[in-house]
Amino acid sequence: MVRLRIGVLFFAAVVVAGLFTSAASAEDAGLSRFPQADWTTAAPEAEGMDSAALTKLVAAGKTMRFDSLLITRHGRVVLDASYAPYKTDELHIINSSTKAVVATLIAILLKDGVLDSLDHSVLDFFKDRKIDNVDARKQAITVQHLLNMTSGLDWDEGYNGGAETSIVGMTRSADWVQYILDRPMAHAPGETFYYNSGGSHLLSAIVTRLTGKSAADFATERLFKPLGIADHSWFKDRQGISGGGFGLALKPRDMAKIGYLYLRRGRWGEQQLLPDNWIEAVNHATVSMNSTFDPGLRYANQFWTLPDRNVAMTVGYHCQVVMVLPDRDVVAVMTARDFCPFRKLANEISATVTSDDALPAAPEAVAALAAAVSDTATEKKDAVGAVPDIAAAISGKTYSFPPGPLGVSAIKLDLTGSDPHVEWDLPGQGPGGRTLHLQNPIGLDGSYRKTTPPHPWQPYAYRAMKGSWTDATTFAIDVQFIGQGEERNWRLSFDGDKVTFRTKGRYGKELAVEGQALN
Repeated sequence: MVRLRIGVLFFAAVVVAGLFTSAASAEDAGLSRFPQADWTTAAPEAEGMDSAALTKLVAAGKTMRFDSLLITRHGRVVLDASYAPYKTDELHIINSSTKAVVATLIAILLKDGVLDSLDHSVLDFFKDRKIDNVDARKQAITVQHLLNMTSGLDWDEGYNGGAETSIVGMTRSADWVQYILDRPMAHAPGETFYYNSGGSHLLSAIVTRLTGKSAADFATERLFKPLGIADHSWFKDRQGISGGGFGLALKPRDMAKIGYLYLRRGRWGEQQLLPDNWIEAVNHATVSMNSTFDPGLRYANQFWTLPDRNVAMTVGYHCQVVMVLPDRDVVAVMTARDFCPFRKLANEISATVTSDDALPAAPEAVAALAAAVSDTATEKKDAVGAVPDIAAAISGKTYSFPPGPLGVSAIKLDLTGSDPHVEWDLPGQGPGGRTLHLQNPIGLDGSYRKTTPPHPWQPYAYRAMKGSWTDATTFAIDVQFIGQGEERNWRLSFDGDKVTFRTKGRYGKELAVEGQALN
């Protein structure tokens, strides 16, 4: 399994030389193949796919902690699976797959002539700002350099391991755009690739400079509306700039529409939304990503390319993936709560296609696939351990924790009342840097209890919890951040007035922090 250490909300995209050429057959150009209000569905065999192989993929999704798995062929949905407690009609944060959407907006502006050239100087868009560390190299940064992540700005986001100091600094700063522009130069523009979500955020700011609208508003008008994407949520920084590197939430079927636009060489129905030379640049990506986990990766226009697989993907942190397989005329979408093996998935998805034409009907295999999809969508009730005497003693007590990587300053369990719930505090996460106080109902019968879905949709506000005693002193809590691509297992071990809070942090690192009862 490849674990990509990229930023707070990691994104990647893979597009191949000559990638989309085979997808534009005469049949595929028909308008009926473009989703309108929704996708047309079809039995897998009707589109030349093997239902039994798809059933195995659905099962594998359980072990990979999927939230959803959606596959289309020839413009038809052949598989649409959700994994409880997530449902595919709910928004899902796509993490760094946001980058692909922002890049697509740049392509639209280029086609419209609003952006004159990808060689336009980046600093030219920010003449009203006083920028630090300006030298000849910084003055030479172009939009193309941002798109290719070859700006040369000094930046550390954890790529190929290491710290995430720059992305942390950006998110803590009062003005994200200023923070990015002020960075010193580490290389000449175009000299080398380094993954940089800050550069992607500058692209979003450039969209705003050119249109007078946020990227979210411009996307609604020029991208989402033509594609029939009616529902989304998009994070904005303190200046109202839509997150360029992360922060967009879409439904899986709408994620697939982004992939389908690229599969059809920038065309949607009768409209050519993207310039052909944009697609060609993606097709012939040459920038080496200097990747230790896959040396064959290449990059262009905010897309990753893997030439030896002829597969395209957008990949957000924890496997928020839009995968394009032009040789198979397939678009696949995965959302998940853990990392996933890209190559293995691409090979397995490709193998489900066995014919360019319809296969004989396979009612038994189709029924088995439907049963597998129903099973993953159904919440399973866990066994519940015996309730020890200590449960009443710790219920209602507040336990405090020292500052550190746990990120929780206090927690309180109410396990004996008529409304079992958990309360906890996150220092510095509330408005104005204040402490954020959260509360969640908790199921003690082996089933999740959910918060009410917020309106409008807010990241990390939609959660589900269930808990059980694993022994006489340890209470385990299963925390699902629904549609966030995140989950946690909290283990609280009590000893008198002390508690040890164990969990896994980012990238699976084990954490254990001792706390003390306050009352």
